[in-house]
Amino acid sequence: MISSTITVLLFLILITVSTLVIITRLGDGEPELFGKQLKVVLSGSMEPTFQTGSIIAVEEYSDNNTLKNGDVITFVNKDETLVTHRIIDIVESGEHTLYETKGDNNNAADNELVQQENVVAVYTGFTIPYIGYAVDYMQTPFGSALLLIIPGLLLVGYGIVTVWQIIIELDRKSKKVSKES
Repeated sequence: MISSTITVLLFLILITVSTLVIITRLGDGEPELFGKQLKVVLSGSMEPTFQTGSIIAVEEYSDNNTLKNGDVITFVNKDETLVTHRIIDIVESGEHTLYETKGDNNNAADNELVQQENVVAVYTGFTIPYIGYAVDYMQTPFGSALLLIIPGLLLVGYGIVTVWQIIIELDRKSKKVSKES
């Protein structure tokens, strides 16, 4: 019973990890779960809302979405990097909507206003602390390979141990039958 349970768990881990790696590689490189993109929090600017190393689930932003003060958005900044901060003010400038943002742990607002076109996602309210380190590592080629190889090696190792135990048990039974004859 225990042997079967361990085998099933190892197969499930292998299949789950393999599926996540393949989906990430086939997509745009962003891991997704149930239609939500997973983003890794790499700095402490949003603490205590998000701990460094957490993953957060975000929904892709479209112009139809209405953003308001207090929403947490992910946007592309002038350095072409993704930043996740909270909207603290909305500025209408002619046809354009601009957002003033600030990290919850920062003393001051961000230096530049965020153009609506630069908003890529909106935080959905789902966070898992510290798992982001693993997700970030999984996105590297070496990490992807390791996450596929380790469960496979565990499964093969467990199979070898199980077969070895069966051989030992059969040998004992064989010796027992020989002695009785």
